[in-house]
Amino acid sequence: MKKPKIRFKGYQEDWEQRKLVDLVDRVTRKNQDLVSELPLTISAQYGLIDQNEFFDKRVASKDVSGYYLIENGEFAYNKSTSTDAPWGAIKRLDRYKNGVLSTLYIVFGIKENNPVDSDFLVSYYSTNLWHKGIHEIAAEGARNHGLLNIAPADFFETKLMIPQDIEEQKKIGKYFEELERLITLHQRKCEETKTLKKYMLQKMFPQNGHSVPEIRFSGFTEDWEQRKLGELGSLKNGMNFSKEAMGIGFPFVNLQNIFGNNVIDVTNLGKAMASDSQLKDYNLLNGDVLFVRSSVKLEGVGEAALVPQNLENTTYSGFIIRFRDEYGLDNNFKRFLFGIESVRNQIMAQATNSANKNISQTVLENLCLKIPNKSEQEKIGLYFSNLDHLITLHQHKCEELQNIKKFMLKNMFI
Repeated sequence: MKKPKIRFKGYQEDWEQRKLVDLVDRVTRKNQDLVSELPLTISAQYGLIDQNEFFDKRVASKDVSGYYLIENGEFAYNKSTSTDAPWGAIKRLDRYKNGVLSTLYIVFGIKENNPVDSDFLVSYYSTNLWHKGIHEIAAEGARNHGLLNIAPADFFETKLMIPQDIEEQKKIGKYFEELERLITLHQRKCEETKTLKKYMLQKMFPQNGHSVPEIRFSGFTEDWEQRKLGELGSLKNGMNFSKEAMGIGFPFVNLQNIFGNNVIDVTNLGKAMASDSQLKDYNLLNGDVLFVRSSVKLEGVGEAALVPQNLENTTYSGFIIRFRDEYGLDNNFKRFLFGIESVRNQIMAQATNSANKNISQTVLENLCLKIPNKSEQEKIGLYFSNLDHLITLHQHKCEELQNIKKFMLKNMFI
């Protein structure tokens, strides 16, 4: 039976096999009159997109009169392979009214009598089902830059399975179009929130030479207090474990658990043996801040992360310096304080320039910080924690929708 595993209700007919040439016409119109000077490329993730936006530069020749002119709603096949697109990528032009493509691309549009729904075809080419047909026609070997050796005539002879009922095609196409719209919405919301967070981190902490930030919560007017980190608590270098001590024993935090995070990534902690006295000296408490002491890259030096709860009997490696707060700083405030530009610049300016970039405990002790009163700390910390929560929610929703899309693409086509 030629039916998919999952179907919309009311559709029972077998799907039919059709050649692509029966459904579409090849487009070979040249851009002779310079109707468009927008050079496009195909991205497996973003589809047909402006070269300048994707590459941050123009790759096409200055004279694009010999390029193909593609109109909105038409499709193009990029025979260039990549990790994300092992057999190239086929995408529809949706972003722009028109554009130009190298003649290395295969361009096509749906026939006028509309035997196939355009959105269905977009969804079909999001599956891996068409890869088999490309594999069968690809000539032995590849041209330079991973360009598959595929003749246009052979490409249009590839076959695909489609519903006989155009309305079923439309429902499938519409379903995946809506899924993609939701994914894009959450991706955009995520990026907007990240941009807002970056902007507010600049505005809600005092800039150099200023004792108050540009943006404050109402009711707060006092100057922020300037203090050195060493005046706010104690700092301690981590443990250097022997090879024999590694692999068993107690969990410990290392470099890979900190890079790029405001909190410790506890999902991949190493293990090492430690004595009772070492556990006492090098233990971690909720609210401690860990700084990366040594890194291959300058921007990694001094990366800070807040120790979360439930890390009892956990130590930290010699590549890390622990700060234990004795001043009573708000934990959420601490999460963001050590990542602001003025603090990061101080750290990186004093990192030693050897094979590995290093920061010393003394440098951190003399790190100059501006601190508001506890109430203002709490409001700032909560504000940025809520922004992080929103970012995480949108990221999780994107992942969830991507998984749904992947599952449905696998089960709604044959």
